[in-house]
Amino acid sequence: MKARLTLIAISAGMLLSGAAVYSCTRASASEKPQKSAALFDSFSYKGMDEFYDSNPLPDESSFYNPILPGWYSDPSICSNGKGDYYLVTSTFTYFPGVPIFHSTDLVNWTPIGHVLDRPSQLDNIGTQHVSGGIFAPDIAYNPVNETYYMITTNVGAGNFFVKTKDPAGDWSDPVYLPEVQGIDPAFFFDNDGRAYIVNNDDAPDYKPEYPGHRTVRVVEFDTASEKCVGERKIVVNKGCRPEEKPIWCEGPHIYNLDGIYYLMTAEGGTGDWHSEVIYRGKSPFGPFEPWEGNPILTQRHLDCNRVNPITCAGHADLVKTAEGDWWAVFLACRPVDGKYENLGRETFMMPVSWTSDGWPYITRGNEEIPMIVRRAGVTRGNDVTFGNFTKDYDFSSATLGPDWHTLRGDATAHYSLSDNPGYLTIKCSAVSSREKKELPFVCRRVQHHKYECETRMIFCPEDETQCAGMLVMKDESHQYFLNRCIEDGSQCVALHKIGNDGSELLAKSPVSDNVIMLKVDSDGNNYGFHFSTDDGKTWKELMTGVDANYTSTATAGGFTGTTVGLYASSVR
Repeated sequence: MKARLTLIAISAGMLLSGAAVYSCTRASASEKPQKSAALFDSFSYKGMDEFYDSNPLPDESSFYNPILPGWYSDPSICSNGKGDYYLVTSTFTYFPGVPIFHSTDLVNWTPIGHVLDRPSQLDNIGTQHVSGGIFAPDIAYNPVNETYYMITTNVGAGNFFVKTKDPAGDWSDPVYLPEVQGIDPAFFFDNDGRAYIVNNDDAPDYKPEYPGHRTVRVVEFDTASEKCVGERKIVVNKGCRPEEKPIWCEGPHIYNLDGIYYLMTAEGGTGDWHSEVIYRGKSPFGPFEPWEGNPILTQRHLDCNRVNPITCAGHADLVKTAEGDWWAVFLACRPVDGKYENLGRETFMMPVSWTSDGWPYITRGNEEIPMIVRRAGVTRGNDVTFGNFTKDYDFSSATLGPDWHTLRGDATAHYSLSDNPGYLTIKCSAVSSREKKELPFVCRRVQHHKYECETRMIFCPEDETQCAGMLVMKDESHQYFLNRCIEDGSQCVALHKIGNDGSELLAKSPVSDNVIMLKVDSDGNNYGFHFSTDDGKTWKELMTGVDANYTSTATAGGFTGTTVGLYASSVR
């Protein structure tokens, strides 16, 4: 427990709700509950996946896949040709948007912030489903004007880009591109200084022949006027084998290798049939010839009962290193027992190989995506993004760190780090986690199958509407909530299952203390929910064996993984 200044608070014995008086036991004079708010003293996250414990890295040049565990989906990567690499991923309706990582060796990645970190950059996500919002960002470097560009889709608003000279600094406000319809745009800056945008769009004449029939289109982009110029042309219709009626050719990228233009796209949707395919041609507008050996990346044909299966691989991007070799980043999933997971689509990395006649590939035949990869000549640091790790947060900083998110906005109307220094204060706002609104919820990604989270909370509910605690969220209708509340007129700690039909009480236990610790743990298949009233010296089990499949993508659908965090509300 940290030393504290006396908080602005009310006496726990004078909390009123109509005619009822609900009192809490005061733990100490300096840690009184605040009216209509929860104070969180600390939070810890500990990953404990057995694979990492059983398979230590063999040498200092090895690293674990995924390099970014948890729902870091739709990765894109670029190099400035000066030894710096930058990587971004999707964030959907979470704020801030589009995390950005920096590396000088492709193994040691450092989070340097978010591209979209101001409300002015994130229009129209305030009423969207968790899996709406920002899709498939692409990051690219233009050596002509020494500028970095990030282009993406904001579902419901359109495609836009932002730019900067310093990826770790501020990015511009969005420039929308109404000419570029569809999703998944990417920039291509050619060697002659000309620029292009390639992306996924609807079928020709917007008349699909079957569900999932899509096209890839290219248009030239003028960097001076920041507008598209000329005709926007279809370069892929359906996919690499049109006769097979392929679905969802998307996430395209173009690369120029010694005058040969390579077009790479995903195919097969984002589920188990996901894959990556490659084409090549003589110009950014093609015509493009698909490789007869496609796909260049997939795991869809492998036995789902294999050990440590990795599935849904696709949506890749390529980067050439300073040493002249090529690497790929891509998304994939790690289901438990080949069935489901709460991690979402994660970022993996592998070296790219080349055939004798100049075609790149990432996997061939029955090759499995490895969970241990080696990059020769690189020394792995101590503070890495992969494997098992523990993160402890004491909320002593003026801002939340890069691990933390809110939903559909910055949520500063609901939480504060300055009202009670050293605590994260979350108001019991009149909004429910089931609503498509900005929430009083501060969360981080789940990044391991087996993990545990703990928090220390000061809170005394004033009436039967108020509640606060730890929320496990997949989306608006798939959540578990471990919380302090009042049930049937009595103070308690409770576990609620939140779904389409509202909130279901699964378990409760009488608690009168206004200082309580809460713990959530997971083994991948099941959750356990626990509490302590003596600062973690002893833990009491509230409920274990709670179905983790409920918050998985297999059950809930959507594009995100599960998040876990701190929540307060006056809506039950």
